[in-house]
Amino acid sequence: MNWIEKALKRLNNDKAVVVRVQAVQGSVPRGPGTSMLVFAQGEEGTIGGGHLEFQALAHARRLLTGQTEQTALRQVLGPSLGQCCGGAVDLVFERVGRDDVARLRTQLVPPRTPLALFGGGHVGKALVKTLAPLPFAVRWIDSRDEIFPPDVPDEVACEHSNPVQAAVADLVPGSRVLIMSFSHAEDLDIVVACLKRLRARGDLPFVGLIGSQTKWATFRHRLEDRGFTDEEISRITCPIGVPGITGKEPEVIAVAVAAQLLQLG
Repeated sequence: MNWIEKALKRLNNDKAVVVRVQAVQGSVPRGPGTSMLVFAQGEEGTIGGGHLEFQALAHARRLLTGQTEQTALRQVLGPSLGQCCGGAVDLVFERVGRDDVARLRTQLVPPRTPLALFGGGHVGKALVKTLAPLPFAVRWIDSRDEIFPPDVPDEVACEHSNPVQAAVADLVPGSRVLIMSFSHAEDLDIVVACLKRLRARGDLPFVGLIGSQTKWATFRHRLEDRGFTDEEISRITCPIGVPGITGKEPEVIAVAVAAQLLQLG
């Protein structure tokens, strides 16, 4: 989604054409609502690439220069386009300029899923970079206020909370939660706070804890000692990340966790 702000900033000085997938039929590269901005020189975003996009770019630039007034185009993805998807795509084209920036920001920026990331360590930093261009509104929380780097993406809100688990109480309903603080004691406190909120409100659809099976076995015993049932404890996902990715590098873990979050929808 970083391309959207880049495109809108450029739109303050250059006119463009928005190309939007209006409707689809059958197998196609991208779905309805997918958009890109086409400038006289260059473009931002993509509607799926290939010859479909090549034709859309050419038509958008003809519209931009007044060589056509046609604002809708239907493309069948067959042999004639060199794409064997077999479906069809209805495209709409709209000339835009600086006066359209506010409206386009509302139209183009998709809703973001709230996500609370507890922990500013190496994996947390890698995750923030991985999640920033994805459809998540990241709230990055740590008990150490000096931990956040100076180059945090604009889409990420940093928050100092001490005790760190206090931040769980006012998380946006529907938040996904990732727990990876600098200490197991803090991790446990956050997990407990999440389970208490789930018991009271049931509005955290995913709570993930970084760690090994051994760590989770220890946590399970401690949670049982605190009176949580097996059903409640099963709401915690540990380890986190899609199965089959075994690398321990922070960037690898970040990709695995981001993929898992995207699978949740």
